[in-house]
Order: sequence, then C-alpha cells, then structure tokens
Amino acid sequence: MAAASAATGFRSWMQTYGPSWLTPKRMRRLTIAAMCAAGLVSTVGFSGSTPTPAHARAAQPAPVPAAPAHHG
Repeated sequence: MAAASAATGFRSWMQTYGPSWLTPKRMRRLTIAAMCAAGLVSTVGFSGSTPTPAHARAAQPAPVPAAPAHHG
C-alpha cells in the first residue's frame, strides 16, 4: 500500500509541478508506469522480513532440547 500511495503522490506532484510537455495522454502513461513500478518494487524489491545477520546467529545459544514426557 505504501508503494501505491507513493506512486499516487508522485502522479499528483507531476500533475501540479510537471513540465509543459506533460500532456494528458503522457500523464496517463506516466501513471500506469508509476503504478507498475510500485507493484514490482513492493513485491520483488522488498521481502517480508529482514534476515538475521551471520554474526547474530553465531552469538545465539544452541536450543535446549525438550524434556521427554513422563508416562507414569
């Protein structure tokens, strides 16, 4: 959603402050390109979580195995 709102903000900024060559047809193409770019960046460019750095993984203690269940 952040990428789509950024693309919308970019479109609004271009519409307000854009150069004289920015015709309505070019504005439409620019909007489509900005939304496609935002979609690609949000799905391909960013992952859902940040991987743990190697030095942080090495510093973590080994997991303790669970105690066996007592049947008695």
